[in-house]
Amino acid sequence: MRIAALTYAMVLGVVLGAPTYAQTLTLTFYTGEELFQRYCSACHGSSGRGDGPVASSLASAVPDLTTLSQRHEDEFPAAWVRETIDGRFQVMAHGPRSMPVWGYELWIEEGADAPAEEDTRALIERLVGYLRSIQRPPENTLLP
Repeated sequence: MRIAALTYAMVLGVVLGAPTYAQTLTLTFYTGEELFQRYCSACHGSSGRGDGPVASSLASAVPDLTTLSQRHEDEFPAAWVRETIDGRFQVMAHGPRSMPVWGYELWIEEGADAPAEEDTRALIERLVGYLRSIQRPPENTLLP
């Protein structure tokens, strides 16, 4: 009897649109690449080169994220990337941002509480790690 009631409740929940297990998973299970594809690729493109489907409709050019190291004296600017992605700590007097404040968006999506802040920092670190992994060597570098 108990098993039948539980089965009935589960079926009723699915029929009425109750969240399934897959829908209740948070972003904490996403890899850096999955986060990038979900949040960044519309503008930056699936390979990070600034050629996403939305890029041509934006007022400013979307940067090629595979050349961040090249543009910062051949050293990946992890702290700068982290702060740019997060966006919550930038001084608005320096002008408007051309991309969303992902730190705030991720924090809200994770629950907007103290544990969500910890999760948000971890998610941003995964994105930073992924961006580090897609850096292209300078074009004038001779490969062995």
